[in-house]
Amino acid sequence: MRDDELAAAQAYVRLLEATRAALADPDDGPLYVPLLASPIAEADGALRRAGLCGNESRFFDLVRSLRPSMPGGH
Repeated sequence: MRDDELAAAQAYVRLLEATRAALADPDDGPLYVPLLASPIAEADGALRRAGLCGNESRFFDLVRSLRPSMPGGH
């Protein structure tokens, strides 16, 4: 895995974890959703730099190599 691909997969995992935390309590979700803007921007930029936009299959293979327990997402 190249460094830029690793950065993209890591950014996605951080975004996923931040999203889960923000939405853990449905009553507080609307309060925390704006905090996801930064992790979303990080993940978008990392995907572009790695050339993974539009190549979801390759991207999710990389993510699963970091987090083998993640479900398939093709």
